[in-house]
Amino acid sequence: MRAMWRNAAIAAALMLGTGQAWAESRVALVVGQSAYRAVPALPNPANDAKAVEQLLGEAGFEVTAANDLTQTELRQMVGDFAAKIAAKGPDTVALMFYAGHGIQVDGENYLIPIDIDPKRETDIPLQAVRLDDVLNTLTSVPTRSRIIMLDACRNNPFPEIRKTTGQGLALVDTKTGSPGTFVSFSTSPGAEAEDGGGANSPYTTALLEAGRKSGLQIEDTFKRVRLAVNKATEGRQTPWDSSSLVDDFRFFGVAEEAAQPAAPEKKRTVEEWRSLLKGKKVEEANELIVSDGSVDAYEAFVSLFAEPPFGTRAKRWLDRHRRMLAWNKAVLANTASAYKEFLDQYPDSDLTVTARKLELRLRNKPELAVAVPVATSLGPTPVAALTPATGATCPCSTPPVLEKKADKKPEKAKPKRAAREESPKRSASKPPRERVYYDDDADDVVVVRRPPPTYYDVPRGPSISIGGGYRGGGIGPRGPIGGNVGGYGGRY
Repeated sequence: MRAMWRNAAIAAALMLGTGQAWAESRVALVVGQSAYRAVPALPNPANDAKAVEQLLGEAGFEVTAANDLTQTELRQMVGDFAAKIAAKGPDTVALMFYAGHGIQVDGENYLIPIDIDPKRETDIPLQAVRLDDVLNTLTSVPTRSRIIMLDACRNNPFPEIRKTTGQGLALVDTKTGSPGTFVSFSTSPGAEAEDGGGANSPYTTALLEAGRKSGLQIEDTFKRVRLAVNKATEGRQTPWDSSSLVDDFRFFGVAEEAAQPAAPEKKRTVEEWRSLLKGKKVEEANELIVSDGSVDAYEAFVSLFAEPPFGTRAKRWLDRHRRMLAWNKAVLANTASAYKEFLDQYPDSDLTVTARKLELRLRNKPELAVAVPVATSLGPTPVAALTPATGATCPCSTPPVLEKKADKKPEKAKPKRAAREESPKRSASKPPRERVYYDDDADDVVVVRRPPPTYYDVPRGPSISIGGGYRGGGIGPRGPIGGNVGGYGGRY
């Protein structure tokens, strides 16, 4: 009897620990795109989606799974998923896993539905699903955390447009969007991921193993994913992630030391990384920098270990990451001068054709000029805003200070109030053309003009143009062209 009670107590304790880990609601959308119609099918995304669905179910997620979706179906699934998140409430962790093709066009990332058949580059925005639209839909719903895992950086399968688009996916910086978001790519921005020769892709294989490790924070989970994929592909593929999470998340369990929120890990400088790596074997040093995934770590490694293969791999990763950061900066600015600056810095890359096209397209578009800050009544320090295109100070976000109208005839003295009261009142039936009043307590001049003549024609109302609009809604400086006022779109 005692043994039975002891076993029951242990089981209850385990259940309690699990309940603490899954205190919040957990919902997930899992999509696998394998059966493409216009291009060769991908063997693994359907397998990847099924395996991840099982993993997330074990981790307490309520999973919605769907494979081989058309554009309409994929959009509908994302919309239904957002509605499900909203019904669960703000204390919800929302996770989306996507396996399939994904490409970038003009600096925008697109998820590729199975019914796509583009003949030219401009067909992609019309036939695919923009990643920013997915992110904007999910961030529009209050949630505790949003986790997006994209095994979508496979090669561009469309030979007609392959030469005019950049490789892989463009960088996504979650720190410029809504807090509480974690985005993971199966490889670094600007690179291509492998589908894999086994039942699953290298990225999903690593995720299935690292995700089941109990007590790991999600950042530590993906450090293991990075290292495992890098080893499995001999450095050809290194996963990447960006995080603005504000709450702790673990797939399984709660570590004993996690009773209190863990302090954020201190970021090392290049010099600190150099001191840490100096004297270590190159294989050990490589594992440290790959797990960390920071620019400072790679810079320190390249300065110490230049020999191939590890030195060559690290330098290639560092050069590509710097190029993608510069490209992201140009895309966010979206001006001719920004693209020209990118071309001056990187005149020969896979993004050269796109940058030249966008620079030419925007060459005649006026750019925001540097404006002089306007002082406000809040104090002697001027208040100004930063324009996204140029980074220049601009007073357009602050209300202007209204200056009082100067008296055009200062030599003419104002009549005193008593004198005006003693003067005889006018009895004219029509008001004069103008009446000028002076206020003793203010310097303003009030002018009353003759009212306009009355017309008896039917008054005309304001005209309403049809089909007008502007780039609106969304997060960021760019959006769809010709959208309705307040339309949805914009960069995440």
